[in-house]
Amino acid sequence: MQQKVTAQIGANQISIETGKIARLADGAVVVTCGDTMVLASAAAAVGKFPGGYFKREGRPAEKETLTSRMIDRPLRPLFPTGYFYDTQIISILLSADGQNDPDILAINGASAALCVSDIPFAGPIGAVRVGRVKGEFVANPTHSDRAESDLDLVYVGTENDVIMIEGSAGELPEAEFIKALEFAHGNAREMVRIQKELAAMVGKLKLSYSK
Repeated sequence: MQQKVTAQIGANQISIETGKIARLADGAVVVTCGDTMVLASAAAAVGKFPGGYFKREGRPAEKETLTSRMIDRPLRPLFPTGYFYDTQIISILLSADGQNDPDILAINGASAALCVSDIPFAGPIGAVRVGRVKGEFVANPTHSDRAESDLDLVYVGTENDVIMIEGSAGELPEAEFIKALEFAHGNAREMVRIQKELAAMVGKLKLSYSK
């Protein structure tokens, strides 16, 4: 059964859909913004990636490596203490419109995939990029917006707490940076809200595990 939720973040709508693709994974979602789409799946199972040779696609580019790290950092602390089961979270870019960056979609997608799965996880988390164009904060700015922005902030948080921030700015005053964090958190909470809504629709119970 397919379920879908949407949220208005900045100028664009973000949708998260499950139940259509990768149904054999413990949890899988497709996150869409504009014409950029990311598939994120989560699976806890025995297995490994074989090594010793180069895959056909070659090594991941720097952008992919940094995106993977941004996915891992906020998620890792939210697995319960004593949980050591091999868990794979994979994000695949299905389409790109050249304006909406897939990295924020991948972070939200990884969280949503865990939320709709039976894998123990103290999420969801919400991710948003904040820019500032002509003195106004912009949520999830497009590449065109970012070219004019004096702030590039990636914010990831739970409903009430900040988990990760990173970015750069052109000598942004401290007071403005605090406002940027508050602006970011409001949008991140909206992403948390729709993920909770989606998880409730799916209604999958979390697995118990032995420490």
